[in-house]
Amino acid sequence: MQETRRGFWFGVAAYGLWGLFPLYWPLLKPSGAGEILANRMAWSLVAVAVILASQRHWAWIGPLLRQPRRLALIAAASALISVNWGVYIWSVNSGHVVETSLGYFINPLVTIAFGVLVLHERLRPVQWAAVSVGSLAVVVLTVGYGQLPWIALTLAFSFGSYGLIKKKLNLGGLESLAGETAFQFLPALGFLVYLAVSGTGTFGRTVPGSYGWGHTVLLALCGVVTAVPLLAFGAAAVRVPLTTLGLLQYLAPVFQFGLGITVFHERMPAARWAGFALVWAALALLSWDALRTARASAVAVRAEATAEGVAVSCATAPRTGPLR
Repeated sequence: MQETRRGFWFGVAAYGLWGLFPLYWPLLKPSGAGEILANRMAWSLVAVAVILASQRHWAWIGPLLRQPRRLALIAAASALISVNWGVYIWSVNSGHVVETSLGYFINPLVTIAFGVLVLHERLRPVQWAAVSVGSLAVVVLTVGYGQLPWIALTLAFSFGSYGLIKKKLNLGGLESLAGETAFQFLPALGFLVYLAVSGTGTFGRTVPGSYGWGHTVLLALCGVVTAVPLLAFGAAAVRVPLTTLGLLQYLAPVFQFGLGITVFHERMPAARWAGFALVWAALALLSWDALRTARASAVAVRAEATAEGVAVSCATAPRTGPLR
């Protein structure tokens, strides 16, 4: 119980930190989204390398380098998470925090759709209902925005595809991030060098009255900001049931939505409220179905264990009847 409780709070920390990211990226202005993304890529590899060195956890690299298929999957995951990070950073710093939250609200529905279309999984009726309600929400939001909510859909589909590849990759979170940022590092470093040579970058520069060395420190901390919630998530994943982790994932978009409304004062016309309400209804259906299924599975496991215990007791009990 103590480990489960610790895992729960690790999960809250992970998703809570991810939900508070919209407060961090604006601190990095006047850097553009491209420069922030490149710094995040480069410094994330540095942060992960420090963690791996502290743990002396290098043995997995050699076998991985001899598996071209897994390396190709890591490269694909790296490309997808780069798109996700880039769109997210640009969206937050361009005043679209609420729509980024929508992307992560929609993400579970996209994951289910991939399960059906790619992995040929069968959905329960409640899951079909949730996907249908979620699709209707996209239609309503398209009307509300006057166009497809492309930021939300890009975030949802890029992260959903990333999760699908990670499922096939079957590599630990820290190791996976190390591999992904290794693929990102050289392009990111090249872009940062280009910005420095052209005089358009902000890293390592000071502009009186605009930004100083604290700005450079904040850019370098992108790696720590990326690694810390991932480590908390890894600690939670091994301590709490998957259903608990699945419910905790809604903390991040809830925090993002709240920040968009209360801190960044983004507009929410009636049509957008209606669309979000439909998304939340779909997620409520998914959560209820997941809890019901988990409870039924737990009851079935306990019943099976009880039946096995009775069978063992009967088999080992001394015979009291007449000998034959």
